[in-house]
Amino acid sequence: MRITQIQGLRALAAILVTLFHARLMPGGFIGVDIFYVISGYLITGLILREIEGDGHLDLAQFYQRRIKRLLPTSAFVLIATAILSWMLLPSITRVNLGKDLIAASLYVSNYLFAWWQNDYQNLNATPSPVIHYWSLAVEEQFYLVWPIFILALAKLGKRKYLIAGIGSVTVFSLLFSIYQTQTSPIWAFYGLPTRAWELGFGALLLFIPKTLFKSRIIPWLAFAGILFSSIRYDENTAFPGWRALLPVVATVLFIASINVWPPMFNDLSNNRISQWLGAISYPLYLWHWPALVIPSAVLGRPLHIAERFSCIALTILLAHLTHRFVEQPLRHKTLTPQKIYQGALAVTLICAFLSVGISLTSSDEITIRGATTTKFTLSQVLKKPAVYGDGCHVNYGETESGYCTYGDVSSKKVIVLYGDSHAAQWFPALNELAIANGFRLISLTKSACPAVDSRRSDQGAFKMVHCKKWRENSIARIAKLNPIAVITSSFQYFNPPANYPSPSRWWSDGQRKLFSDLSKTSSKIIYIADTPHPQRDIPSCLASRKSSSCDSTKKTPVEVTRGFDVINPNPWLCSSYCPAIVDGVVAYRDASHISVDMALALIPQLQAELAARGIL
Repeated sequence: MRITQIQGLRALAAILVTLFHARLMPGGFIGVDIFYVISGYLITGLILREIEGDGHLDLAQFYQRRIKRLLPTSAFVLIATAILSWMLLPSITRVNLGKDLIAASLYVSNYLFAWWQNDYQNLNATPSPVIHYWSLAVEEQFYLVWPIFILALAKLGKRKYLIAGIGSVTVFSLLFSIYQTQTSPIWAFYGLPTRAWELGFGALLLFIPKTLFKSRIIPWLAFAGILFSSIRYDENTAFPGWRALLPVVATVLFIASINVWPPMFNDLSNNRISQWLGAISYPLYLWHWPALVIPSAVLGRPLHIAERFSCIALTILLAHLTHRFVEQPLRHKTLTPQKIYQGALAVTLICAFLSVGISLTSSDEITIRGATTTKFTLSQVLKKPAVYGDGCHVNYGETESGYCTYGDVSSKKVIVLYGDSHAAQWFPALNELAIANGFRLISLTKSACPAVDSRRSDQGAFKMVHCKKWRENSIARIAKLNPIAVITSSFQYFNPPANYPSPSRWWSDGQRKLFSDLSKTSSKIIYIADTPHPQRDIPSCLASRKSSSCDSTKKTPVEVTRGFDVINPNPWLCSSYCPAIVDGVVAYRDASHISVDMALALIPQLQAELAARGIL
């Protein structure tokens, strides 16, 4: 029996996720959690009803129904997205697109994207147009093991064993989610073991007496929980972990209290528009992300507000057409088990061949056409400073740099490079200067951890506690080295914690603390002001449009407190504007950092600045 209120909750979940990715609802990502609770409730109920009615569970038939229900729509959208991306996005992105396609078609993309996002070298990279398939992967992995688990518990013959088994798995998953959200947040976000408890909460709802939910205040509490988490949560919220309890419990309360929903909730849920949106919620979820990310990637910039609403309208249209002409016809079509498995295999093979084809058409060459035609090799443009490959640009979770000694390693003259990736971007130039001028260069850099001693909010794999400890260890090491100079720099566009009164005050307070710490270690404390701030991913932009349309980088204001000896690189990279190509060199390797070749090209300017300060 179809419960219309749950259809309304599906519509709510799909809308929240769409608004989140359209940057219109900061906590809209909780829509995925709503989907998980609904899935756990419905699928477990379906399994138990079959076991209670027939005395057994036909696993083969269960999997056939899941394939028939989910695969045609997901495969259709996936293949369409891959073809559109192949046609519209730069050829330099096709290797990754091919990998993403095959991972999504095999329902393992959650782990691929967890690995990808946990790598600090992928910061500022353009996201995959099929990254949202991670949530389907989690759900399909759950469907693979859950019926077997429920069937094993049911064979024990007593209801209490079902409750104990489901409850134990749910509690263990929740505790693991809370733990891993603190230690490995990216893996916690994408993994089945840390998401299973959300589906488990939905399953446990089947065993709770409905008489417990007769109070008419319960739906309002559920509404408040969804509203609060949708508005107050954002990308900086440590999630899932214990914070996911709020939207999950709110969804449980919503479902449990359906019989006492106030008229307003029933009217909102049961009207024709909500029911229609609930019916198309699956293709709506599948279409919303490519409909938003592909236009943004083609334009090479974030979408304007009107463009985002247009993309949402397009999403709804595509979802409706997919539901009408793909999802519904195949869902109700009578197919033999053999046909279902053959169809699943055929779709997987199509995705595999398409993946290989897309990857084979990838290009490593960027051609710039103007008065003269210039070609750049993508691998050279994207090249990272050597400290990344050497393990000396410290990754998330690490609190201490290694040996990380370069230049003339036997020299008694020591210069330290200290900061985040915007300090590390100067390493190629400083290393060449160290070799040429006979000094020892110690590189102490950590991803997303600015030298400026300000507190950042935890975000994704970044944890402030690790950053703080790394700073303490690095300052202590610098003090022991007694360097002739410390050169530091930091990315200037981090967001301050929400409770800080002023971003500029937050930054200057951190700089004063930094200078206080460094002034005890060396007489020369040099701060290289932050480089210009690209508004686009420069390599992708150059690969897909005229270079002049990529010249949108902005000069970074020099915000450095008193005490530091300041070097300003803005004039080296900008005149009246900041071009993507400076003196024949691609200036940026992504949407943030200068390229290795650009750093090397700026050696004369940097050498002159350091010589003027008596360091060289």
